[in-house]
Amino acid sequence: MTVARYLVAILGLALLMIVHEAGHYFAARKFGMRVVRFSIGFGPTLWKHKPKDSPTVYQVALIPFLAYVQIAGMNPYEESDPKDPGSYANASLWGRIVTIAAGPLTNYLFASVLIFFGLLIGGKEVPDEATMRIIVEPGPAQSAGVESNDKIDAVNGAPVATWDELRKIIGSHAGEPVDLTIERGAETLHKTVTPGAKGEKDEGLIHVRMATHTEPVGVAEAAKDSVIAPPLFVYENVRAIGRVLAGKDKLSMSGPVGIVRETAKQAKAGPGELLQFLGILSAYLGAFNLLPFPALDGGRLLFLGAEAVSRRRLDAKLEVRVHAVGLLMLLTLIAFVTYADVIAK
Repeated sequence: MTVARYLVAILGLALLMIVHEAGHYFAARKFGMRVVRFSIGFGPTLWKHKPKDSPTVYQVALIPFLAYVQIAGMNPYEESDPKDPGSYANASLWGRIVTIAAGPLTNYLFASVLIFFGLLIGGKEVPDEATMRIIVEPGPAQSAGVESNDKIDAVNGAPVATWDELRKIIGSHAGEPVDLTIERGAETLHKTVTPGAKGEKDEGLIHVRMATHTEPVGVAEAAKDSVIAPPLFVYENVRAIGRVLAGKDKLSMSGPVGIVRETAKQAKAGPGELLQFLGILSAYLGAFNLLPFPALDGGRLLFLGAEAVSRRRLDAKLEVRVHAVGLLMLLTLIAFVTYADVIAK
């Protein structure tokens, strides 16, 4: 069953990539550009098909985690006819902007679709803050013998009535043992827990979260929440990045291994939870790709914006070299984060 969950996780993430590339594909076709190839996956080709009278080869490759579309004229190092109406290089500025932006925007819109059906199928998690009962994850609290569904009454003898109070008190004792007064059934217990030390990835954390319960959701509420959730998630991520840049929080990232692992965990929880999690990932993927960084769609849009302002074509070969450097930087970052994910496991 574990293998099945990981397979579902990989296919779910592959779906997000396919949706992203489908956005580029349909936008390019709308503006008359010729899509040479639409590939689901990378590596050796397992299956391919070119419909009659179609310029596009559709294929499935060995590595299903990624997808890509190849649009004629995007590579300036290939021969290109300046009169070819199907070439990206000869398309209007507006057509090129829409084609590049369509991928992340499609991910962003698809997030609402996934969240909508996820809510209908699995309901909505509602926090039980009033009870102060917790869910324990691997970490200091679990090592100290704290269990899920315990109720935290006090920290170092000081009563806590809200989650914010608990978080602030625990966070102020990074690396220092604290005494938790917990309620477990009819028993009152004391557990000594040491939050993550200062400077560590989990500084001030004991790895517990608020207990929740699931409530069914109707169509109207699911529709409303599915529209609200993606921008709220993007806002929280931007806010988190701002706190990291301001030195208020430590940077925390997950690579492909960590993302697949967490997706498999959601698959175990149920189809509703999996769809909602994939929806959040889809919104994240859309927002991340719009960052103005080389090799990302946002980096390409930055060059197109410069073209719009200067009213002249920029050096396409220079742009390719800039994106190549950006891609190398991203791959290096992914390699380091993936290594950290594997070591953490």
